Amino acid sequence: MAEHARELDVAATTAELLRLDGAAGARHAAPEALRAVRAARRLLRTPAGAADRESLAELFEVAGWILFDAERHGPSYALNRQALALARGLPPERRSIEWLVLSVLCMQQAHLGRPGDALRISSSVLAGRELPERVAAIFHVREARAHALLQRRREAVRSMSAARELLGDGPSTARDPSWTWWFDRSELVGHEGLALADLGDLEAAASCLHEAAGAGDAPAYRALFSAELASALSRAGAWREADAWLSTLVESAPGMGSARALNSLVGATRIIGRGRGVPRGLRDTSRYLAEVLRKEIPFHGPRRR
Repeated sequence: MAEHARELDVAATTAELLRLDGAAGARHAAPEALRAVRAARRLLRTPAGAADRESLAELFEVAGWILFDAERHGPSYALNRQALALARGLPPERRSIEWLVLSVLCMQQAHLGRPGDALRISSSVLAGRELPERVAAIFHVREARAHALLQRRREAVRSMSAARELLGDGPSTARDPSWTWWFDRSELVGHEGLALADLGDLEAAASCLHEAAGAGDAPAYRALFSAELASALSRAGAWREADAWLSTLVESAPGMGSARALNSLVGATRIIGRGRGVPRGLRDTSRYLAEVLRKEIPFHGPRRR
């Protein structure tokens, strides 16, 4: 009975963290995630059945994801490694959470400028046992982003095409783990835009990112696609379009819960600041946004601690 109660407590905490992250974003969910982890770690000192270990792995994975999007990469990495260790100790039929943890670790390595490590993780998963279609699609997307960062255009396009074919237009199948709910067409198109931007195909990237950013009822972290669209337009020197898009983000930026999105916007303002022939109106918009961002994130960039 005590084990069952612990499992329910951990599961409820995980569900609440997911709700908070989806609604308000990682910047607001991170303190709650850290508190939940401190409380849950006490359970590791007691014997735990498989159900308890599975619930703890899920909690640590969710907390690790939240801290990743909050740009708290040291604790995020540690939590995901701990979640991975717990997941690998589960019976095979309950181990699908391992794939989710690896997908976040893969994305984190790419985000931190380590595409070789991201490619190693994604390729090892894809080479393993038969994967559910949506899981395979996720890792083909991770693989595509790593190839794009390495400027391997042909391989990136091939991996993204494989992901698109696997996702298809239909609903998730019975083989897909329940945690794959978030991987839909908008997610795929957004990551395709990120990969195209890495390859320097900025017009196509902007088209994908615009579609992904326009998807309704999206979780808070997808503000990243809006921010990356501003960056792609600025890199392309599409000043009129960049001004129009940034103007829509000035008011919403303080409410963005994704620290990755805010840091991407910082990058866009710096591109504009260095640009030639930038219209005065866009410079003014960019300067104002930069000031707003300084108040929201005094430290710009990923934090390792």
